[in-house]
Amino acid sequence: MVPGVPFRGDPNGPMIGHGSRSSVWLMVSEVYAARMKDEGPPDVLSRRLGYLLKHAYLAMAAEMEAALAPFRLLPRELGVMAVIAASPEQPSQLEIAARLEVDRTTMVGVIDSLESKGYVERHRSDRDRRRNVVTLTPAGRVCLTEADEARERVERDFVAPLDEESAAALSEALLTLHLSRTGADRARLAATAPCTGPASDAPAPRPTPEHPPRTPEHSA
Repeated sequence: MVPGVPFRGDPNGPMIGHGSRSSVWLMVSEVYAARMKDEGPPDVLSRRLGYLLKHAYLAMAAEMEAALAPFRLLPRELGVMAVIAASPEQPSQLEIAARLEVDRTTMVGVIDSLESKGYVERHRSDRDRRRNVVTLTPAGRVCLTEADEARERVERDFVAPLDEESAAALSEALLTLHLSRTGADRARLAATAPCTGPASDAPAPRPTPEHPPRTPEHSA
């Protein structure tokens, strides 16, 4: 994790980091420059984290889509398949949507697409016939294994400009920032963060809707 980045809304709160030599900005900048064939961003934008994150994401998204094209998958579809496979019980469409923080209408479209490709099927739950669930087909399980290997290659190549410690720190820092924006996960984050002072100094979690509707990004 990266030192020097406080939680939003708490300038004196716990810091994100454990002593990595690189900042989030520097790590993202290195990846960005590598994907831009060493041209790098314009000087006026070279220290804007939002700009760097956006263009690093766009570059990775393009590479991910190209890698998944042979499997007839979009990155968000691979993410949905991964959630289905990892679920301890057969999940419903609504449960998948809730876990990915995606609205119901969008999730129906994603499941429709996967079903048309023969990768998932909707049916009655084996345990509760009142529930409609979504499961992977045999073809879907094979596809998930192979497509996930392609995803891992893209991610590994994408952070190749960073050393192993910096790449791990970047992922950890981005996860921390993501969790800090979700009220339900703020407490979980605080519970796992290093102690930085009395418990009374910790900011209270912000109340948020349990499952706010969101348009899915590339979630693979």
